[in-house]
Amino acid sequence: MKNKVKKVATLCLSMSMIASMLAACGDSSTSGDATTAPKATDANATPAASAEATTEASADTAKGSTPRNETLYFAGQQWKSINDWNPMSANSNNAMAINQVDSARVLIYETLFMYNMMDSSLNHLLGNEYKWNDDKTELTVTLNPDAKWSDGTQVTADDIKYTFDCHVKYKSAQGNDFGLYIDKVDAKDATTAVFHAKLDKAGKPKNPLKVEQYLTQVYQMQKAYLEKVEKRNDNKADKMDDYVASGPYKTMYYDNQKVVFQRDDNYWGQAKSMWGQVPNPKYIAHTIYADNNAGQTALTKGEVDVCQQFVTDVQNLWLKQKLPISTYIDEAPYGICTCMPSCFFNCDKEGLNQVAVRKAIAMATDFDQIISSAVSNQSPSFSDVPRSIMNPTDVEQNMIDKDSLKQYQWKNADVEGAKKLLDDAGIKDTDGDGIREYKGKKLSFKAECPSGWSDWNAALTMVSDAGKNIGIDISTYFPDADTYYDDFTNGKFDICMWSSSGAGVTNPWQRGMFYFSKDYAAIKKGNWSGNFGHYINDDADKILQEIPLETDAAKLKEYYTELSKIWLTDVPSFALMYRPVTFHIVNESVWTGFPQKDDGTNIPPTDCTDGYGIASLYKITNTTK
Repeated sequence: MKNKVKKVATLCLSMSMIASMLAACGDSSTSGDATTAPKATDANATPAASAEATTEASADTAKGSTPRNETLYFAGQQWKSINDWNPMSANSNNAMAINQVDSARVLIYETLFMYNMMDSSLNHLLGNEYKWNDDKTELTVTLNPDAKWSDGTQVTADDIKYTFDCHVKYKSAQGNDFGLYIDKVDAKDATTAVFHAKLDKAGKPKNPLKVEQYLTQVYQMQKAYLEKVEKRNDNKADKMDDYVASGPYKTMYYDNQKVVFQRDDNYWGQAKSMWGQVPNPKYIAHTIYADNNAGQTALTKGEVDVCQQFVTDVQNLWLKQKLPISTYIDEAPYGICTCMPSCFFNCDKEGLNQVAVRKAIAMATDFDQIISSAVSNQSPSFSDVPRSIMNPTDVEQNMIDKDSLKQYQWKNADVEGAKKLLDDAGIKDTDGDGIREYKGKKLSFKAECPSGWSDWNAALTMVSDAGKNIGIDISTYFPDADTYYDDFTNGKFDICMWSSSGAGVTNPWQRGMFYFSKDYAAIKKGNWSGNFGHYINDDADKILQEIPLETDAAKLKEYYTELSKIWLTDVPSFALMYRPVTFHIVNESVWTGFPQKDDGTNIPPTDCTDGYGIASLYKITNTTK
């Protein structure tokens, strides 16, 4: 077969890159309802449509104009025009339909299960149940017999198998990643797929966490459609404009100004085994705004219902401007912070290869000022949630021994403590010019992140100020994004800033990899994965190898506590703030009933589109009808 077919897709851009860019810019019973889809069982640009838009089809509809009271408008997801609809593509630029990071966006394509960051559960979607065998070498997934493709045919285990085989065969990003941990997928019968884990030399599964992550992150595709694409392809990436998918929406219109999806009223999810209805918005639309300011302006005018952008002093929108705008939490930090934008030190650089220098810079940094000024208090403070490799959610904070880490924490803006640390290490200013030297060379470095990422720019400016306060020259460097990507992914930096992954099946292990992985450190060119400063710690690496195979909660707590201790002691990197991955800001002038903290729905604030967050679309109601 391999020699007879041609390529469906080209190599894909790292998904972690996309997640981090979004963070910066700015988962079994047989019934469910609109707000409580049951958990899976683990038995072991055109202007925004105006309010005057009519409900009658017209020429305007062909251009993407839809009735305002039937359309849910977004901002902050789609930038520039869509290139294709191919989930294996390297160049889709299709954030509205194709986003497979942490909680995959499931408007058009669907995953087997939906991840819910509120409780780390997997809720059923195409898959009904999943079950490991005793040694975690085989994961069996039972499909929902009601699941159908958009052409009306049933979703079968053959489709699940063929999706995996194509990802591996055509070396997509998902194929290259998950192919390291999944050996093969078998179709046991029409509704049963068996995932076989790849084994290490000792016969143990390499990483059960990665096998489970596949269930929530990889879009499933129809075998018959993929075979059709293979036959027609001429060694170029296929745009798949005629895609067959399983989700609740389909393409209506898109150009370089606007993207519009229309609800599929034949969607299989209205079966009693799933949601029991179709989503409430008939249309999903996203005007492609020039920048964050344009998107924010549209939000304040009621032209946008759901905004995934960072808004400085967001509380002023309702406290001062009295607009019908709200966030998931009505007080700071206003959202669920799951990722940690962090500074990385290049440990290959003279001076920065010294623990005292790295730790002193972190100790002298005024984190309270960063949180209050750079991100307008939209982050918990480090005094409220002390530093560790864990995000501030209760789920992760309960996985470390915070008391044992107290001795490794440092005070905020501890300039004197940082100076003493450097003095004790013999790193002093010997010529009186205010800059310390190491091995006769002045400690002078650049701290960089992309120009225009205002919150990050402000944070690094405060890191620069910290350096000046302790005799280390740190200048800020804010190049264009492409230049920055080249610098930090290829190790051409002194100090850089990038964001960890948020909440997902593999976290917090994946975040540990982000900070410590020896494998990532070995990637000298094109490293989007983590450990950009090439820090090596054999103890940390050993722990990271053990975590995916460990099932004892107490032992896992020991492991994550030890990783945090290493991080706070050697400081190869340090977090500057906690942030949401998605910014759940909603204007309720047209649609209301969005998820709120303590509303009893357990729906996460993931923009009504990602993972179990899509349950929002079955709950919100229109205020203008």
